[in-house]
Amino acid sequence: MEKNSSNMIPLAENSPNKKETVCIFGTGDFGRSLGYKMLQCGYSIVFGSRNAQTSSLIPKGTEVLSHGEAAQKADIIIVAIQRQHYNFLTELTEVLHGKVLVDVSNNLKINQYPESNAEYLAQLVPGAKVVKAFNTVSAWALQSGTLDASRQVFVCGDDNKAKQMVMDIVRTLGLTPLDQGSLLAAKEIENYPLQLFPMWKFPIYLAIGLSAFFFFYSLIRDVIYPYIYDNKDLSFFIAISIPNRVCPIVALILLALVYLPGIIAAILQLHRGTKYSRFPDWLDKWMLCRKQLGLVALVFAFLHVLYTLVIPIRYYVRWRLNGYVISQIKDNRTDPFNNTNGWISDSYVALGILGFFLFVLLGITSLPSVSNSVNWREFRFVQSKLGYVTLILCTAHTLVYGGKRFLNPSMYRWYLPAAYMLSLIVPCIVLVIKFVLIFPCIDRPLTQIRQGWERNSKGSKQSYYNDSKSAV
Repeated sequence: MEKNSSNMIPLAENSPNKKETVCIFGTGDFGRSLGYKMLQCGYSIVFGSRNAQTSSLIPKGTEVLSHGEAAQKADIIIVAIQRQHYNFLTELTEVLHGKVLVDVSNNLKINQYPESNAEYLAQLVPGAKVVKAFNTVSAWALQSGTLDASRQVFVCGDDNKAKQMVMDIVRTLGLTPLDQGSLLAAKEIENYPLQLFPMWKFPIYLAIGLSAFFFFYSLIRDVIYPYIYDNKDLSFFIAISIPNRVCPIVALILLALVYLPGIIAAILQLHRGTKYSRFPDWLDKWMLCRKQLGLVALVFAFLHVLYTLVIPIRYYVRWRLNGYVISQIKDNRTDPFNNTNGWISDSYVALGILGFFLFVLLGITSLPSVSNSVNWREFRFVQSKLGYVTLILCTAHTLVYGGKRFLNPSMYRWYLPAAYMLSLIVPCIVLVIKFVLIFPCIDRPLTQIRQGWERNSKGSKQSYYNDSKSAV
C-alpha cells in the first residue's frame, strides 16, 4: 500500500491536542513546510495567498484564502514572503492591527538594506506587533524533522507578550528559542544565516598562511638546496615528506596560539590592576575563536598521524633501508645497538602518542554535546589544565625529535634552521610565561583581581574589595 506524505492529514480535526489557529502568508517551500510541521503539532493552519485556490502541494487539513480573509481568522500571522512583496500589507493595516506578525525573511547579502526586514515591516504596519523568528531554520530542516539541523531559533521583538507567544510555538515545534531582545537585534539575526563560518575565518586563514610559509621554507631547505649543492633531485619530497613536516609544525603553533591570548589577558589584568577594563578588540576576537583554533590544530595533527603511518610503505624509505642493509653485508659489519638512541626514539614516539591522545580528548570535550554534559569546573580542568599538559607533551615531542641536531652545523642550510626549530618559538614562549604566572607571588594577586579586587579603587569600593580580599 503506497502512502503519499503530502496527502496525509497530520492530526484529526477533533484532536484533543488542537491548538489555536495560525495564519501563514505565502505558499512557497518554507511556508508549506512550516505549515505542515505546525499541523503535526496540533495547530490549525490557514494560508493567505494571492491565488486563493488549493493545490496538491498544500498540506491537507489547511485552508487557502485571500490575505485579508486569512488574517481575520488568526491572531498570529507568519509572513513567509520576501521583503519586496511586503507592500500589499499596507492595504491590510486595519485587519492586522493588534495582531502578531512574525517575519521569517532573509536577504541575499549582509546589510542589504539600511534597516532590517522586521523593522521595515513594523514601519509598514505600525499597529501590528512584529516579531523576528524562524529565519535561521530552513524548509529542508522542517521537512526532515529538524533531526539533522540546528534547533536554535533566534527571536526578537518589542512586545514581550507577542514574543512569548512566538517562543511557545517554537518550543512546540521541538526547537529551542533564544530571546535576543528588542527588534533592534533583527538586523544581526538576519545577517547571521548569511555569514560563512564567521568564527572560523581567522583560524583557517592563519592555518593556510602558516602552511604556505613552512611549505616553501621546507622546499628551499630540503629540495632546492640539495639540488644546487649536491645535484640531487628530491622533488618527490613535495608529496609526503614536506607535508609531514608542515602539519605537525602548524598543529603545534596553533595549539600554542589557543593559550597565548589567555596569557596576554592575564598580563594586562596584572598591569591594569583590575578586571573591569575592556580588552583590545583584537584580543577579544582572538579569545572568541580559540575553540576553532584548537580544532583546526587537531585536523593538522590528524594529518601528521596519517602521513606518519604511511612512512614504512614509501619506496624511498624501503630503498634507503635496503641500501643500508646491503652496505653492512658488503662491509661484513654490524652496527651495535645504541641504547641512548633507543631511549630517544621511544621517548619521542611515546610523547607523540600521549600528546595526540590528549589532543583528541580536548577536541571531543569542545563539542557542544559533550561540553553541555559536564560542569564548568570539569570543562575548565580539561580545556585548561589538560590543555597545557598537551602543549607540554607536544613541545617535548618536538624537542626530543631534534635531539643533538640543534647543534649540528649541517642542519643550518643557507644559515636557515630546520623548520621544526621555528615551530618551538611560540610554544616555548607560552610555557615559560605560564610557568612564571603560576608563581604564588603572581598567581595570588591575579586571582584576587579576577575575583573583583582593584588596585587603584577608592572609597567604599576599595573597602568592599578589601573585605572580599580578607574573606578570600
